[in-house]
Amino acid sequence: MTQQHPSSPPSPAAGLPLAEKASLTSGAGDFVTQGSEAAGAPAVSMSDGPHGLRLPKESGDGGQVDLHSAAPATCFPPAVALGSSWNPELAEEVAGAIAAEAAEHGVGVVLGPGINIKRSPLCGRNFEYFSEDPLVSSELGGAMVRGLQNAGVGAALKHYAANNQETDRMRVSADIDERPLREIYLRAFERIVRRDRPWSVMASYNGVNGVPVSEHTRLLTDILRGEWGFDGIVMSDWGAVRDRVAALRAGLDLQMPGTGGRTDREVVAAVESGALDEAVLDRAVDRLVAFARRTAVPVRPTGSAGADDRHRLAGRAADQCVVLLRNEPALLPLDPAAGSVAVIGELARTPRFQGAGSSQVTPTRLDVPLAGLRELATGAEVRFAAGYALPGADEGEGDKERADEAVRLAAESDTAVLFLGLPAQDESEGFDRDHIELPTAQTELLDRVLAVNPRVVVVLSNGGVVRTAPWQDRVPALVEGWLLGQAGGGALARVLFGAVNPSGKLAETVPLRLEDAPSHLSFPGEEGRARYGEGVFVGYRGYDARRCEVAFPFGHGLSYTTYGYRDLRVAENEDGTGFRVRLTVTNTGSVAGREIVQVYSGGPAGSRVLRPVRELRAFASVFLEPGESREVAVEVARHDLAYYSERVGGWRVEGGTYRVEAGASSRDIRATAEVDVTGDPSGLRLTGRNTLAEWLGHPVGGPLLAERFARARAGTDREGQGAPADPVMRRFLADVPLDVICEFPQSPVPPGTVAELSAEVEARTAAGRERQEV
Repeated sequence: MTQQHPSSPPSPAAGLPLAEKASLTSGAGDFVTQGSEAAGAPAVSMSDGPHGLRLPKESGDGGQVDLHSAAPATCFPPAVALGSSWNPELAEEVAGAIAAEAAEHGVGVVLGPGINIKRSPLCGRNFEYFSEDPLVSSELGGAMVRGLQNAGVGAALKHYAANNQETDRMRVSADIDERPLREIYLRAFERIVRRDRPWSVMASYNGVNGVPVSEHTRLLTDILRGEWGFDGIVMSDWGAVRDRVAALRAGLDLQMPGTGGRTDREVVAAVESGALDEAVLDRAVDRLVAFARRTAVPVRPTGSAGADDRHRLAGRAADQCVVLLRNEPALLPLDPAAGSVAVIGELARTPRFQGAGSSQVTPTRLDVPLAGLRELATGAEVRFAAGYALPGADEGEGDKERADEAVRLAAESDTAVLFLGLPAQDESEGFDRDHIELPTAQTELLDRVLAVNPRVVVVLSNGGVVRTAPWQDRVPALVEGWLLGQAGGGALARVLFGAVNPSGKLAETVPLRLEDAPSHLSFPGEEGRARYGEGVFVGYRGYDARRCEVAFPFGHGLSYTTYGYRDLRVAENEDGTGFRVRLTVTNTGSVAGREIVQVYSGGPAGSRVLRPVRELRAFASVFLEPGESREVAVEVARHDLAYYSERVGGWRVEGGTYRVEAGASSRDIRATAEVDVTGDPSGLRLTGRNTLAEWLGHPVGGPLLAERFARARAGTDREGQGAPADPVMRRFLADVPLDVICEFPQSPVPPGTVAELSAEVEARTAAGRERQEV
C-alpha cells in the first residue's frame, strides 16, 4: 500500500479492497464512472460535446449508441465555425451556457473541447477542431475550458495527442519528430493545461512514434504531469485501451467505457502477481476520487438561461463566425427593401449545421436560411429553387429539372444567392475525406447560373475546407458559412442583408489545390504509420515557406467596412518577459464593425534552425464605429519566440533582431517593426561528438577553442581566429566532430584533450550562471 507522510491527508485509496480500487479505474457504463461510497466518490455522468450535449432520451448511465436519437439540447456553432470568430470571450460564454444546460441534466463532465491541429484539409473530424494554428486553438479551447469549469462542469481536453486523421485511427502511429511535436501538436495542450487547469484530459486512439497514447508514459506522465503540472485525471477515448495494466502503469487513470469487470480483473491479477505496483493503482484512485468530488456539485448560475436564451446566444455566436471571403464590387450586403433575390440550393432549405459522429446534437430548434431571408426581406422578393438534391431530401424531381428551374429563376432575378456545400456523408468522425471538391452537380449549376446572371453570391456550408478554384474569381461575392449550429440560418440571413457586418476570419488556409497542402505526400500514411514529414511547416507555415499561392490565406476575412493600421510600436518589457505591441486601428469606412488584428513574427535573421516565415504570436479584436480610431495593445511572451531544440532537449530563444508584423491576415501585413531580443544561454553540453561549428558557435566553448587554436598555431592564422585561414577549409571542417579533428596530423587539439576542454566549458558556464544570479 502507499506510504502516507504524517502530515498528508489520508489517501482515499487506503483501506479500499483491491477489487473496488480496480473498479474505480474503469467506467460503470457507457458514459458514467464507477462511484464509491466508502471513498466518498460519487459516480460522474458525462456527455459527448463539445458544441452541445448529446443527451440520452431516457435517464440512466448516459449511454447513447445511436448517434441520431439523442434528446434535444442547444447546438452551438461547432469548433470549425467558432474558431473563425477569433473571440475567446464568446467561446467562454458559449461554454458557460453548455455547462448550465449540462447541470440541468446532471451531467458533470462535457467531453470537449477538441483542440487538435488541422494538419490536412482531408481530416474527417476537422469540423470539431478550431484551427491549423496552436495559438488560435489554445485561446479558443482554453476559453471553453474556463467557461465550463467556472460553472462547475468539468472539461475533458481532447484528443491528446496528434489525433489528426480518422483513417486507421484506432491503430495508426503518428510518427513525429520532437520539434514539431512540441511546437505544433502539443503546444495548445501545454498552454491550456498550464493556464486553465482542465479537470481531465482524454487520451487519443492513435499511437505516437510507435507507442499507443494510452500506454505512453512519456506523454501521460513525464510531459503532461511532470513538465506541465497537470493534476486532473487522464481518461481514455472510448474503446482506446488495448492493455489496461500497461495503461495504468503509463499514467492513464480511467478506461472508458466500462468492460463489465473484465479489465478490472486483469488489474487485480496484475497487482496480486506483482506485475503492477499497487501504489500505481492507488495514485490513480486518489486522482479519480478528487475528480469525482470536484464534479459532484455543479454551480448553477442564478437565473440561468432557458432554451430560448441559449438559442439567441447560438445565433449571436454564429453572427461572428461567418467569413466574407470575397465581395467585389461590393455586391453584399443585399438590400432587404428592394429587388428580387433567387435563393438557389437545397442547403438553403435543408441546412447542414453540424458534423456527423459522436458530437451530434439534437437541436432544440433549427433556423433555416431560406426562412431567415424571407423574414428579413421588407420589400425584396425572395423566391426559391432547389437546384440539386441532397441525400435524404429528394422530392422526386430529376436532377436536370431541378437545375433548369434554378437557372430560369436566376435569369429572372436581380441577384442569385447560391447555397453550395458538402452533403453529410462526405465528412464525419470515423473516416477521412477523399478530396476537397464540391459535388459536380453543384459546380455545374454554378456555371449555368453565372451564364445567365453575373450578380451571384455563393454561400458555402461545409465542415472542412472545399476547393473554390477556379470559379472563385468569377463570383462577385463568396461567403464561408461553415457549420453554424442550430441558429446559423438566421445568422446567414443577417449577414447577407447587412443586419450584421461580417467579422469572421479564417482559422485555416484554403488551398488552390489539395496537392498544395504541406501534408499532402504523407497523409494519411501507409501500413499503420503516418509520417509527419512536413515538420513544423503545417498550414500557413508551410504555404508561406514554399511561397505557394493559396485561394484564401490564414486569417483572411472581409467586412462591409475597411480598416487602416498605423503607428506600430514594439517595446520590450522591463522585466525581460516579452514585449508589448501597440498600434492604432481606424475604421475608414461607413459601417460599424469588428476587426481582428493579428500579430506575427518570424525567427531572427541568421537563425540556426529552419523556421517559418511568420508565426501567429497574438491577436485582438476591436469594435469601431465609422471614423473611430483606437489603440490596440497585445503582449507577446518571450517564451513564445522559442523553438524546441532536440539537441538540447528543451525550449530555446535565439538572440537577435525579430521582425514583428501586424496584419489582417498572414498574407495581408499592414505594418512592420523590429525588436532586439537577448537569447538564452546555450544549453548545449559540448563533447567530442559536437562539430567544429557547434564548438565555435558556443558562447563559452567558442572562445575557449579559438584560444587553443591560436596558441597551437600562433603566427599561421592571419585572421587571428585560430581557425584555418582558407575559407573553403573552414567550411569543410565545420561539420566534422571535434574528436575526429583531434586525430588529424598536426591537429591544434591533441587527442585526449577534448574531455578536458568539455569540463572547462562546463566550469566556465556554471561560473557565469552564478554571476548572473548574484
